[in-house]
Amino acid sequence: MILHSWNVNGLRAVAGKGFFEWLSASDSDVAGLQETKIQPGHEADFGEVQGYRPSFVSCTVKKGYSGVGAYYRREPLAVNAELPDPRFRGEGRLLHLEYPEFHFLTVYFPNGQRGQDRLDYKMGYYEAFLAHAQELRRTKPIVVCGDFNTAHTELDLKNPKSNEKTSGFLPEERAWLDRFTAHGYVDCFRLFEQGGGHYTWWDYRFQARSRNVGWRIDYFYVSDELRPRVKRAWIESQVTGSDHCPVGLELDLG
Repeated sequence: MILHSWNVNGLRAVAGKGFFEWLSASDSDVAGLQETKIQPGHEADFGEVQGYRPSFVSCTVKKGYSGVGAYYRREPLAVNAELPDPRFRGEGRLLHLEYPEFHFLTVYFPNGQRGQDRLDYKMGYYEAFLAHAQELRRTKPIVVCGDFNTAHTELDLKNPKSNEKTSGFLPEERAWLDRFTAHGYVDCFRLFEQGGGHYTWWDYRFQARSRNVGWRIDYFYVSDELRPRVKRAWIESQVTGSDHCPVGLELDLG
C-alpha cells in the first residue's frame, strides 16, 4: 500500500502547479494533505478526480487558514474529523481515515512562532494528540503523517545552532517528539536513512530550496506494531508547487 503526505500550502494554488498530475503519477492509495486552506462550503470545488475520492476538514474559525484532507482510491471504513478534545477543534487540523489494518491520521500540527500563546496551544495540541492516538491504538495500529512543525534532531535542519531558540526546534518541542517515539511510534524515514541533508520544507526567501537550506518537519510515523510492514519511506524533494515537498511510505500488508 502506497501512502503519501504533503503540506500543499493551499490546495487551490497547488492545483494549478501540477498537483493532480503528481497525484495521478504517484500510484498513491491514500494521499494525506495539510494546509489546504479550503474555506468551509467550498470543499465541493475539489471533487473526485482520476479515481480518487476526497475528504476534507476545513478551518471554521479563520478564513483561508489551516485545513487538512485526503485523496484515496481505497474506501475507508469510517472518516472522522478533529481531536475529541474541544479545546483543539475548529482549526481543521486532523482527518482520520479508518481502514481494516490501521488508523490513518493526517495532521497539520500548530506552528508556535507567533508568540507564547500559540506555542502553548501547540504543546497542548501535541499532548491531546498523543492521548487520542494511544486511545485509537487500543483497537488497531496507527499510521500518522503530516506537518509536525518541529525538526526532531540536529540532522533534521540545515542550521541547528542558529535555531535553538526558534519555535520548530525548541527543547520542549523536541522533547515531545522524544516522548512520542518513546511511546512506540517509529519515524519511518529514519529506518532507511540515518544521515543529514534530507529536508521537506524550505523558506521561500533567500533561495533556500535551491541551496537546500531546509528543515525536515513532515513525517510518517507508524506505531511499533507496523514496523515489520514498512517496506520503504522516502522524500520527494524534486516535487515543487509548495514550500513543502511530499513524503511517501510503502507498507506490505500482504
